[in-house]
Amino acid sequence: MDIDKKIKAGDIRAASRLIRDIEDNIPEAKSTIKHIFPYTGNAQVVGITGSPGAGKSTIIDGLIETSRKKERTVGVLAVDPTSPFTGGATLGDRIRMQRHAEDPGVFIRSLATRGSLGGLSKAVGDAIHVMDAMGKDVILVETVGTGQQEVEIINYAHTVLVVLVPGMGDEIQAIKAGIMEIADIFVINKSDREGSGKLQRELMAMIEMSPIPPGSWRPPIQTIGNSFKPDDFQADIEKLADKVLEHYDFLVKNDLIGDRIRRKTMHELNEALRSNILEPVLKILVSTGELDRMIERLLTKESDPCTLAEEVARKYLQGCI
Repeated sequence: MDIDKKIKAGDIRAASRLIRDIEDNIPEAKSTIKHIFPYTGNAQVVGITGSPGAGKSTIIDGLIETSRKKERTVGVLAVDPTSPFTGGATLGDRIRMQRHAEDPGVFIRSLATRGSLGGLSKAVGDAIHVMDAMGKDVILVETVGTGQQEVEIINYAHTVLVVLVPGMGDEIQAIKAGIMEIADIFVINKSDREGSGKLQRELMAMIEMSPIPPGSWRPPIQTIGNSFKPDDFQADIEKLADKVLEHYDFLVKNDLIGDRIRRKTMHELNEALRSNILEPVLKILVSTGELDRMIERLLTKESDPCTLAEEVARKYLQGCI
């Protein structure tokens, strides 16, 4: 059976191998992605971002359980820091979600950032397509957790959760721009900690000051208690899951889901153009030594970046300049 047919049949081994090949830039992987692309666009994609230690993986673990109770299949992409030895993900999130490893309705895959900024891996878009083509009802994407620059998730998810924790400096973050502006739902995790009320008040004040047009979605604040109190914790998770579905329904009912899909599509096209046009040109410049010569010209002020870029465009992109 061809790998694309195995993917559509939900074969986890084939999907894992394809995602690995995507990360490793194996040419055959790109061909497979082309074949499965028409079968994508059906899954609900939820992004979860926030600072390291905020408890994103614990919340995802709870959301998996809630989704499975509703008989929804789940895909999880956990973006981890890159191992300095193997170049792969450190797999910390897989350890936290181990109890779902034997569930055939759940597919968890770690991705390494490999130097990518924005809290995500370069492979995350195609990995979402793989899980979507497998027939997963909901795909949860966890960013690596490095701070305010993690805004790229908005280009992939229908709903973005920003997870905050009292006492970790997030009270200050609430006043700043960046990651706070992409939230569809704010989640205060470990809300039994001191400072939870203060953090909630600051978030409410920030939302009040935000220029939210009438009739638009107003980001709610959901609190999650102590995970060591399983019953209360899962009840809070179920409330969060309901709010995620409410947001998705809001997008659909108000014809806003198309805007999210268009933004996602535009981002994917930009990435494809970069991969197929810019990166090959850069490889040629490096291999021929031309890039080093250009840098020397800049250092000696013989030229400037714009002029050199125009020279490259004229040489490699005929008719564009």
